[in-house]
Amino acid sequence: MIRTSRSVLALATLALATFCACKSAPDESRPAPASAPSAARVAHVQLHDAPASGDVDALVREALARSSAANRHLVVYVGATWCEPCRRFHEAAGKGELDATFPDLDMLVFDLDRDGERLASAGYVSKYIPLFALPKADGTASGKQVEGGIKGEGAVAYITPKLQTLLEQ
Repeated sequence: MIRTSRSVLALATLALATFCACKSAPDESRPAPASAPSAARVAHVQLHDAPASGDVDALVREALARSSAANRHLVVYVGATWCEPCRRFHEAAGKGELDATFPDLDMLVFDLDRDGERLASAGYVSKYIPLFALPKADGTASGKQVEGGIKGEGAVAYITPKLQTLLEQ
């Protein structure tokens, strides 16, 4: 009986593994169903590196126009290469780990060290980074922002609810 149970268990495991493998590999030779979202509608966080020059308010206005046309939300994101919470958040967004939480989010990404002066001229200032700020229609800072993070594994989990609250404003 033990040998039979093991055989049945082994066959069931093999069948389940085969089923899962088949289900996880989509048949790309078939066209997408008509109900699938269009390719123009991207349901994930998009990071857009800001150009190294130009007026921040003009760059933000352009990004706002693109985001609005795509029915997405824009946040100005200021980080730095030496900032651990910034790196962790940026990496999580780039890997798609935040897509379910922020499916319609565009982030215009600035580097504090490179862009600090021009960010300040548009009102994007903070005591801590990362900075996530909602822009006004003219591209300047609205004053609605969240800033700061924590180091370590919990950095993204610390930032995410703060960013969610900001986007609800």
